[in-house]
Amino acid sequence: MKKALLLTLSILLASQAFSQNSNTYVTISDISYYPDSIQADEYVRSICKLDLYHPINVEDRPTIVWFHGGGLQTGEKYFPEGLLGKDICIVSVNYRLSPKVNAPDYLLDAAAAVAWTFNNIESYGGNKNKIFVSGHSAGGYLAAMIGLDKRWMSAYGIDADLIAGLMPLSGQMITHSGIRAESGIPRTTVVVDKYAPLYHVRKDAPPLLLMTGDRKIDRPARYEENAFLSRMMEFAGHEETKLYEFQGYGHGMEHPACPIMIKEITRICEAMEK
Repeated sequence: MKKALLLTLSILLASQAFSQNSNTYVTISDISYYPDSIQADEYVRSICKLDLYHPINVEDRPTIVWFHGGGLQTGEKYFPEGLLGKDICIVSVNYRLSPKVNAPDYLLDAAAAVAWTFNNIESYGGNKNKIFVSGHSAGGYLAAMIGLDKRWMSAYGIDADLIAGLMPLSGQMITHSGIRAESGIPRTTVVVDKYAPLYHVRKDAPPLLLMTGDRKIDRPARYEENAFLSRMMEFAGHEETKLYEFQGYGHGMEHPACPIMIKEITRICEAMEK
């Protein structure tokens, strides 16, 4: 935390927010989310960092923890353009990648970053009761996994049910193809095991907003995987699962997804305050 306060601050101006007021935003880059005791590994020290974007001089803001995509093999942290200037905090996360690591290291990193957010976001104007977890593609897979499989967050003494909402964008809901490849399993072989969000369907999970591109042009079966998870969550008695398919959009469907995310965050936060 002390190191984070010494990092260079860059000031960003935004023209729109939940309240329709103009706010000033600050970005803090490359905050290590693992404690020093875990950072003996050079790869952990170099990659396990997050960037924080937040409005200044406000309190009680919702936060989105965002995981980038890239098949668990590539990608880098960034702030989705459609979420900027919306009177929310954004935590954008880098995590270790294959082939330098294998499962479950990706999930360990994702959980550690969300735990950092729970433990620190109130120092930046966020509310730890309004933390939403999201990401695109492989990042959406990570978001769904750490929210549905409670063991990842419980390692940090945090109940995954305290997450205000899970919002994966075009994430794999079967065992991720990258994790299957680590065991020599072909991409066309469907596996639903402990590394699949579908394996962890449960009634008491946080609100779940599933979003994909058009089933005809998004990645093969991506919509169908999400539709199956939606149906199984409904069957289990989960009352807050929503599924969106963005017609005409392929795998890159952040543009139509971000306004839906903001709308859902607003709805959930307003319900908390009633």
